[in-house]
Amino acid sequence: MVTSAVSQGQSVVAYFSMEVGLDPAMPTYSGGLGVLAGDTLRAAADIGIRLVGVSLLHRRGYFRQHLDEHGNQTESPVEWSPEQFLEPMGPHAGVTIEGREVRIRAWRYLVKGRSEYQVPVYLLDTDLPVNSQWDRSLTGELYGGDSHYRLCQEVVLGMGGVAMLKALGYRVRAYHMNEGHSALLALALLEEQTWGKGLAKAVDADREEVRQRCVFTTHTPVPAGQDRYPLEMVRKVLGEERAGALLDAKTCLDGELNMTNLALVFSRYINGVSMRHEEVSRTMFPNYPVNSITNGVHAGTWTSQPFQKLYDSRIPEWRRDNLYLRYAIGIPPEEIQATHIEAKTALLDEVQRRAGVRLSPSAMTIGFARRATAYKRADLLFSNIERLKRMVRRHGPLQVIYGGKAHPRDEGGKALIRRVFEAAGELAPLVKVVYLEEYDMALAKYLCSGVDLWLNTPKKPEEASGTSGMKAALNGIPSLSVLDGWWIEGCLDGVTGWAIGDSAEPESDPVVEARSMYDKLEYTILPMFYNDPKSYAKVMRSAIAINASYYNAERMLYQYYRNAYGGPVRPGAPRG
Repeated sequence: MVTSAVSQGQSVVAYFSMEVGLDPAMPTYSGGLGVLAGDTLRAAADIGIRLVGVSLLHRRGYFRQHLDEHGNQTESPVEWSPEQFLEPMGPHAGVTIEGREVRIRAWRYLVKGRSEYQVPVYLLDTDLPVNSQWDRSLTGELYGGDSHYRLCQEVVLGMGGVAMLKALGYRVRAYHMNEGHSALLALALLEEQTWGKGLAKAVDADREEVRQRCVFTTHTPVPAGQDRYPLEMVRKVLGEERAGALLDAKTCLDGELNMTNLALVFSRYINGVSMRHEEVSRTMFPNYPVNSITNGVHAGTWTSQPFQKLYDSRIPEWRRDNLYLRYAIGIPPEEIQATHIEAKTALLDEVQRRAGVRLSPSAMTIGFARRATAYKRADLLFSNIERLKRMVRRHGPLQVIYGGKAHPRDEGGKALIRRVFEAAGELAPLVKVVYLEEYDMALAKYLCSGVDLWLNTPKKPEEASGTSGMKAALNGIPSLSVLDGWWIEGCLDGVTGWAIGDSAEPESDPVVEARSMYDKLEYTILPMFYNDPKSYAKVMRSAIAINASYYNAERMLYQYYRNAYGGPVRPGAPRG
């Protein structure tokens, strides 16, 4: 047993992310991107890799979600006390925004690994008396404000993060940008590289030196997902010299600073988050060598207590090496069934506590929980209400549990939530549909372990990876999903779950996909669930053995270590 931590003065990989899911009680994340960041840091702590996390504090969090009886979403600020979870650090740093200095402090959170190895995460905070009231708000709201606010936030994250790590005494060997929000760190590194002669005199050799220190993971399979800022705003926020350096580096497209392009230009290793996303990204960015490292989830975090007990009993090596989950194929189906009943009971108890609705433990229960936005198509299940009713009358009861927040300015996402409520009324009492508000990491763990089937219906090719189905697989929950993102790799139809549509279709046809989804439910899934439960349990077992053993953060981080980080930052603690 080794107890140690990454310490100042060591050579480290710095992992930058606008959001990071560290604790359900800390509203420093909004969804999948932040949860992935947290899982990455947890895996680093397990393995003992010298990684340091950097994000923003988000004093007002994302928001609290409130849903009325019609599914209308309203929001309220999150109240939380950083002092309850975090340690304030002494060194301060600063960045220049619109010609004035903005001071930054950091709060530290220690992520503890399975062998007590610890990875520090620094959450940057501008709420200091020396700053103006507006500058103090920059680390307040996650994905809030207008584009000017967001650009200033990204200055604090990227440039301020580099300055803070330097003030803390770290020697950073590689900077890993988790999406483009932190890409201005490259500008800070270029300033360091050209110290003494000025940015205006930067040459290709200087830019190459920066490029050799940076790694970029893109999560955006569509151009609309990229942060863009008009050059006039960039000049105002960053100043003429910095704006000129960005122009010289060809990071600005069509009169705008494109944060994704900035990250691409200054990264020696670029990856998408699934095989399919690599293909899409190479089409989007044909001048860059995009690779792929498919996402994974942290097994210790997302495996429910009942399944943890089962794995500890049957395959105790799984905690030390997640690949041992492959041996779940030897667990008797009856044990999978019995363990799942425990997890399902816990979920249904939580639903009753939150919503006052008692669902049936014997009914097929479908889970759908993710950010409420148009491309996720939360309403595809309700494309044909009458057919859904008929298949339930024919095969047996069905109940559906939803969760997910819509961004306050995403009217399309809010309309989807209302549609789910409307469909719930149309299907009652034959099919029970429950939408749980305030979807977060705590609720996700109940849902991903307690439902009988995980439904995922993204519009192709807009799902870069997706990780909720990976969490479900850790708990033996098979997926019924559109073949996009990770599911193209993970789906063995009828073995680990079921496919909606065909992977050969480059873009979604909602009519074809709805028909495919209904066919799988009516002719395969529901009959198996009710008439051949042992076969259904074998599919659950295969989801663990084939999917959970591979789509985990431990495997993902080892791939980053070998392929992206180049192995210069050796593990700081032995495994075990």
